[in-house]
Amino acid sequence: MTEPKHHHLIYGTLIDYLTDEELTDTDDERIRQNLSRMMVEEKGYQKAELQPRLYIETFFSRCFVRSIIDLTTILGGKQCMIIRYGPGSLVSRERAAIAAARVLNPEYRIPLAVVTNGEDAELLDTSTGKILGYGLHSLPNRMTAENLLPDLQFLPPPEGSKRERELRILNAFDVERCCV
Repeated sequence: MTEPKHHHLIYGTLIDYLTDEELTDTDDERIRQNLSRMMVEEKGYQKAELQPRLYIETFFSRCFVRSIIDLTTILGGKQCMIIRYGPGSLVSRERAAIAAARVLNPEYRIPLAVVTNGEDAELLDTSTGKILGYGLHSLPNRMTAENLLPDLQFLPPPEGSKRERELRILNAFDVERCCV
C-alpha cells in the first residue's frame, strides 16, 4: 500500500499550545500555534476563551468538505469572533470566513471574522462583509473585545435557502483540489 501524498512538509509532531494535544507538525500548524500564542500572550485572552479547530462539514455536487475554523473566541458566554488562517492572499478568503461565521453557531451569527496568512490580517463584520481593520494589530485584544460586546449584533442564523447558500460558498471556497 502506498503512502498518501501530502503538499505539506511534515516535521513530526508538536504539542498544541491551547489543549496540549499532539498534532502533526507542519509549517501551517506552526503559524496556527503562533496565532494561538499571540491571542493569549499579546491580546490577553485566556486559553479557555479560545476554541481551536472547530469545523463545518458540507457535501454538495459529490464533494465533501470539512472547513476548519482555526480559532473561535468566546466572551460573555458567546462565540464572538472566528479566526481563519490560510497562506497567500487574504481577499480570496474573506467570503468563506464570513460564511463560516454565519453558520457555525446554530443559535446566532458570530459577528466578527478574521482572515490571516500569519503575517497580515483583516477583521471583518460578518453582517455587512465590511473590513473593519487591517493587520494583525487590528485583532481586538480581550479588553477591546469585551468593550465591543454590548454593541455586537448576534443576529439569527440564516435559515433555509440562505443557510444552504452560505454552506455552498464554504464548500466551494474550501474544497482542496491539490494532492488528488
